[in-house]
Amino acid sequence: MAVMERLATGYGLIEGPVWSDALGLVFSDVLFGGVFAVNDAGNVQTVFEHRRGIGGMALHESGGLVVSGRNIALKPFDGGTTVTLLERDEDAGLVGFNDITTDAAGRIYAGGLGASPVFADGRKPAAGDLYLIDLDGGSRVVGRDVQLTNGLGFSPDGRTLYHSDSRRNTVFMYSVLENGDLGEKMRFAETARGVPDGLVVAEDGSVWVALAGGGHGVVVFDAEGREQRFIDTPEPMCTSVCFGGDDLRALYIVTGSDGSDSDRAGSVYVMDAGVSGVPVPPARVQVPT
Repeated sequence: MAVMERLATGYGLIEGPVWSDALGLVFSDVLFGGVFAVNDAGNVQTVFEHRRGIGGMALHESGGLVVSGRNIALKPFDGGTTVTLLERDEDAGLVGFNDITTDAAGRIYAGGLGASPVFADGRKPAAGDLYLIDLDGGSRVVGRDVQLTNGLGFSPDGRTLYHSDSRRNTVFMYSVLENGDLGEKMRFAETARGVPDGLVVAEDGSVWVALAGGGHGVVVFDAEGREQRFIDTPEPMCTSVCFGGDDLRALYIVTGSDGSDSDRAGSVYVMDAGVSGVPVPPARVQVPT
């Protein structure tokens, strides 16, 4: 059994983990704000201050992070001006965005929210859509009727996109067309112990899904949607996962505080996954000037 090591703790709700060769594991604190990075020695540095509500992140080839939340925006590492890539539209029922990912071309897939799952906004739970930001900076809806959008990840060949719908306790999958559009939404796997949150895919085609809602860990499905393995976490709210390290064999697991005895119980863990993850390319979408 692989040994799980805790690298950092003291956060409200950790989300959006992404691996950076330069920084280590980059993650956000949705509740208390900020983006941070931790290395394998457990040394934490602040990458960006203040911004709350970041549920998903991706590196951008220009040097910076694409972050979700009230909009999809690029925050340069050099402290330059934050640039909006896709704005919310509250009048149309789009109040913000949660998890994001990128395909091999560098296009961005972003899950839209019909209501905030974390911050009280007076709205009843509502479905959202799945958006694509293309290389030219244009955007369009590529998936609909997602009750609560969460984890996104591509199969090793890039032909399948996996997508957690937490309110349905289901991970769905779509076939991916050459232009980035998606085919029919199909059921891949259901979760019984908790609700599916962030996810990643390994080189062997297995899908690793963090279980929030008291799930206490990560469930691993094979490429056919059959449960292979379960990894326990100390905190009941397991929010997301990320492969990292030189060979992408390190599995980083992040948690939140819900169900714990402190509102600062969110932690970062790492362990040897025993298999390498599928690399997540940097975003290459055009940045407005």
